[in-house]
Amino acid sequence: MARLPIARWFVRREGAEMFDLIAGFCQSQVLFALVKLDVLEQLVDQSMSVQFLARHCQVPEDRMRVLLNAAASLKLLRKRGEQYSLTSRGAALITVPGLKGMIAHHDVLYRDLSDPVAFFRGEVETELAEFWPYVFGAGQAADPGIARRYSELMADSQGLVAEDTLQAISLRGVNTLLDVGGGTGAFVAAAARISDARLVLFDLPAVLPDASVRFETLGIADRVTTIAGSFRDQALPTGADAISLIRVLYDHSDETVLKLLSAVKAALPKGGRLIISEPMTGGAKPHMAGDVYFALYCMAMRTGRARSAQEITVLLTRAGFSNFTIHRSKRPYITSVIEAVNVG
Repeated sequence: MARLPIARWFVRREGAEMFDLIAGFCQSQVLFALVKLDVLEQLVDQSMSVQFLARHCQVPEDRMRVLLNAAASLKLLRKRGEQYSLTSRGAALITVPGLKGMIAHHDVLYRDLSDPVAFFRGEVETELAEFWPYVFGAGQAADPGIARRYSELMADSQGLVAEDTLQAISLRGVNTLLDVGGGTGAFVAAAARISDARLVLFDLPAVLPDASVRFETLGIADRVTTIAGSFRDQALPTGADAISLIRVLYDHSDETVLKLLSAVKAALPKGGRLIISEPMTGGAKPHMAGDVYFALYCMAMRTGRARSAQEITVLLTRAGFSNFTIHRSKRPYITSVIEAVNVG
């Protein structure tokens, strides 16, 4: 095929994409090294030399050159002679909330995937599961330090999730929004900017103090009620005509999710709305973000799994919902959105 002019472009593209797959693990480690060494931050205001960055990062000069050239090939840096500067992609990496935090803890996932055959056979006691004990049902006794570590990483990227969620759905007509498992209140804060609804945050006691600080700082404390509790152990607060589950379901097993969705239905009045937003797999059409990254991440966590929108609607149906909408997502690699109505 490579000898045929009409097919040559296809062969070249396929060859390049195949090599990207083969070399992907090296690219991820380059990314991890750049973040851990704070290379990108050093280049925010000006370009720098290999020699300076090598001294600053305490990396031998010849090895630093390899790292910087690799970063340039990934279009994170721009190379001019011995000087390197940030590209727009490199700048985005350190300014888009949550990206650095995600990358910085990937060393745990890398170790879990060091023997992928054992991993897929279920023979690995994954370290990532210990990194997130907060979602294993620690309930009222969750350690505040552990809860903060989890919540900070989630909150860092929750702004993007909230933005896409609130663009996909409307809060018009909502009088009270209950955000279940909302951590330090990033989604509640985003909702407060576009809606006059009364807002309620329901999460573990260890999380709520940081949420209260956020609401005080933003000047919305008088609009938000915080309620301590665990949806694993108790009924959800009633009185809300909309309930949101933002990046909650994929942390949990089908059994726990079904129980939670049933509790949501019981808490909602007739006509009340449920908003589900989280990364989802592609279902019949697998895609990179959901079926590679999030599917493996959830598998390593050992608490839940990434699901397709269709799988979630099946669970909604089993919980008693019969009216739901799968919204077109602006950025599926960030989140996808399903809305359900309690028809009674």
